[in-house]
Amino acid sequence: MKILLINGNTNDSVTAKMARTAEDAASPGTTIMPVTATFGARIISSRSENAVASHAVLAAAAQHHAGCDAVVIGVSMDTGLGALRELLPIPVVGMTEAACLIACTAGARFGVVTLGTRTIPMYDELITGYGLHPRLAGIEAVDITPADYGDAARITTDIIALMKGLVANRATEAIVLAGAWIAGQHRELQAHVPVPLLDGITCGVQLAEVLSRLGLKKATAGSHSHPGAKELIGVDPALIALYRNHQ
Repeated sequence: MKILLINGNTNDSVTAKMARTAEDAASPGTTIMPVTATFGARIISSRSENAVASHAVLAAAAQHHAGCDAVVIGVSMDTGLGALRELLPIPVVGMTEAACLIACTAGARFGVVTLGTRTIPMYDELITGYGLHPRLAGIEAVDITPADYGDAARITTDIIALMKGLVANRATEAIVLAGAWIAGQHRELQAHVPVPLLDGITCGVQLAEVLSRLGLKKATAGSHSHPGAKELIGVDPALIALYRNHQ
């Protein structure tokens, strides 16, 4: 099996971190093909940056999906998820959607911890869109600026404090670590909290494997069916081809 892992951030070090986490999570025989968006923000932290990244994720998928069995979107905003489910004939998984769905099997209520307080409303809207808001105990974020990403020790300390607060004050029974930058850190952080921690890349890869093995039919009706051939101007030829080449 071959899984395309798309980092919608234009940051190769984040791609490398996610790729290592994905490879650790993958079953024997599964190959991870990581790619980085070629335009957009280094680290997505606003609605406008996320809008640009949606285009970048679609373009990357169009260019690299051939020969793959599934796609995992390595952006914690699940950037471009619905659009790719329309266009591609293979399963597409968002890392945060996967972690939240699995968190619902690990506890009655789950919390989310992420980076950047500005993104809290964006995550709230994302989870509401998945229909999971009744299961959401709360969202907490480390107050951070781009310059702070070099201070990993401080970020880790703050994440631990926020997780403990969710458990103590909001009856949280599972916690999703949302953010490509913190991919794979659930193992070292698990010792600090008494509830399960869910990593988006780990959950995303394993869910993508399950969906690929299930061999579900690509929808030919409804909102995830292919939209049909369209005329697009000034767009990457590979993306235009996705609109034209459909069954």
